[in-house]
Amino acid sequence: MNKLIIAAVCGIAGGVVLSSQVAGPLIAQEDRANASVYEQLDLFGDIFERIRANYVEEVDEAALIEAAINGMLTSLDPHSGYLPPNDFSDMQVQTRGEFGGLGIEVTQEDGFVRVITPMDDTPAMEAGVEAGDFITHVNGEALLGLTLEQAVDMMRGPVGSEITITVVREGRDQPFDITIVRDRIRLTAVRTRLEGNTAIVRISTFNDQTYPNLEEGLRGLISDVGGLENLNGVVLDLRNNPGGLLSQAIRVSDAFLEQGEIVSTRGRRPEDGERYNATPGDLITDLPMVVLINGGSASASEIVAGALQDHRRAVVVGTNSFGKGSVQSIMPLAGNGAMRLTTSLYYTPSGRSIQALGIAPDILVDQRPAVETTEDEEEAQNSRNEASLRGAIENATLSEDELRQLEEEQAIAEATARLRNEDYQLAYAIDILTGLNALGPRGN
Repeated sequence: MNKLIIAAVCGIAGGVVLSSQVAGPLIAQEDRANASVYEQLDLFGDIFERIRANYVEEVDEAALIEAAINGMLTSLDPHSGYLPPNDFSDMQVQTRGEFGGLGIEVTQEDGFVRVITPMDDTPAMEAGVEAGDFITHVNGEALLGLTLEQAVDMMRGPVGSEITITVVREGRDQPFDITIVRDRIRLTAVRTRLEGNTAIVRISTFNDQTYPNLEEGLRGLISDVGGLENLNGVVLDLRNNPGGLLSQAIRVSDAFLEQGEIVSTRGRRPEDGERYNATPGDLITDLPMVVLINGGSASASEIVAGALQDHRRAVVVGTNSFGKGSVQSIMPLAGNGAMRLTTSLYYTPSGRSIQALGIAPDILVDQRPAVETTEDEEEAQNSRNEASLRGAIENATLSEDELRQLEEEQAIAEATARLRNEDYQLAYAIDILTGLNALGPRGN
């Protein structure tokens, strides 16, 4: 019994020693960390009061606090920031598909504003702004040293007013100016059309209209060609698509997948991760697909491209995408403002992180500049065949129907040649689908 008492006493003593040697320093370290934080907050308060009392001019106290908050958030990464009430309201309108401005999606890099992409049919695109451009000045005023929100504010203005931006572009030796007339931006999320029997689905943004527009547009094209059996396939054009709502990216991906993971998000804590899976149903029932991407394809568009690529549902063609693979949560704050905070990263179904890497295409295809040709040159190119030779023997074995079909095929070939000159990447995508259909009946 005495031995048991001695053992118990020794155990208690050992526990006291252990707690004093291990737990004690940990608690002290935590206390020091907390004390350091409070000291820094006291320092902030001291600086704030000294500015109020001693700065050469009277200061706007609310603006000082807002600048401090924004500086704290923007120091984390390019996509975190403070949204004052007006900016928060503008962002909510933008997700519904209508807002005012130039029509560019921007980020900040090396202190300058970098264009992620100009949006379709907007003043910026019509004026010649390109993805990858750096905007260094607005109306002659330098943007270096400003936050992204401040720079964007400088580009805002009344509809119909002019703005001149100074642009630095790769391949150009000197900066140059572009003058743009501001307008109200009304985004058409999805445009659809037929090229021959190939469905072209152009998604310019992911807002509340995207999936409904996609579904309606595809059903219309299928009806126009007389049913799915007459459709070669679908080209999903995500070039220069800056992204948007995660929910819409998931719905668009799900529209072409029967099962499996679409995307996952992972944050600091494992329990905060989320996984989104496809549900049964494919709008085009396994018809072949090509997805077009480029350096202006970011965020939600990269999620769609990555999901369809990993599931081998589509061939991805074009150039490497932007690489915006982080998730921003919008957290409303007191006073009708909000904070945009990066809380997690996107991962494709195979576990690839999009962040800073982007989506690499299966087939790398650069866009080629259009070349102007005269009618005589086009006619000369199309007439270089056996039938154009003097004295060539005519083929008298063709029926009227076969001759008509030959003429139709010739017209399609000429239209394809024109498209290849105007949009080489799109023509390449259509060629892939045409080749896949030429291999034999579907399902073989």
